[in-house]
Amino acid sequence: MTHFRQASICAATVATLIAGVTAANAQTTVITREPVQTETVVTTTRPLQLTPVQRQTVYRTIRETRIAPAQPTVSYRVGMRVPQTQQLYEMPETVGVEVPAIRSYKYIMVNNRVVLVDPATSEVVGELAD
Repeated sequence: MTHFRQASICAATVATLIAGVTAANAQTTVITREPVQTETVVTTTRPLQLTPVQRQTVYRTIRETRIAPAQPTVSYRVGMRVPQTQQLYEMPETVGVEVPAIRSYKYIMVNNRVVLVDPATSEVVGELAD
């Protein structure tokens, strides 16, 4: 009987070891994920391209509207940002009909020049003069 008892203990030990190895394998599962890449979006405003006739039409129409001119000591160039404190004016409908490319822009008058501004970025996209 001792032999039977030893065999049974040995079988129980082997079964316990096999079960332990299986359980250990389940516990050591490693899940890896690919790193998430984020994309940086940079927006830049391109200078507005208008024909000479379009430039003249826009300038003359806006000049005829009566708005308060901006500070004459400030000089704006294409690509510069206009301060948020500066009041921008909506494009007149007649200009938007004649030159649809500028319909979405706003403007200010500085030193008898029309400065066209992209309202989304506050950047100067064009400057018109007589």
